[in-house]
Amino acid sequence: MKKILFLFLTILVGLVLTSCSQQKEGNNVPQIIDVKLSILPEKGEVNQPVTFKVLVTQGSEKVDDADEVLFEIWRSKDSKHEQIKVKHQKNGIYQLEKSFKQEGTYYVISHVTARGMHTMPKKEFSIGKPSEPEGSDQSMNGMNMKDKK
Repeated sequence: MKKILFLFLTILVGLVLTSCSQQKEGNNVPQIIDVKLSILPEKGEVNQPVTFKVLVTQGSEKVDDADEVLFEIWRSKDSKHEQIKVKHQKNGIYQLEKSFKQEGTYYVISHVTARGMHTMPKKEFSIGKPSEPEGSDQSMNGMNMKDKK
């Protein structure tokens, strides 16, 4: 009887320790990845290179093992969006150099998937003379702002 009681207590203690261990591990929420998007120059010229760069970090660690990093680029009010995958350069930096043949206002979204997370910061930039930016048509739900008076 003592052997059965001892075996039962040993199993019970093991289950309690395992449960406590799993609860501690479950409280370790990973830090969110941080993506800093930069464009140089922000006001570019036609047929001159523009550099798109993201610095990907998680806490104080530079992320060099992202699953996917791509830049989605389009001219304002254009339905065609170009998506370009890039690879890690060094020290958590992923970058793309691209030239543009047409003046106007452009947008870039960097899609970064790393360590089970996805983030997509967006920036506006211009090439030559800016064009009308997206969302500046002064309408609200199909109603012109002048009609609201």
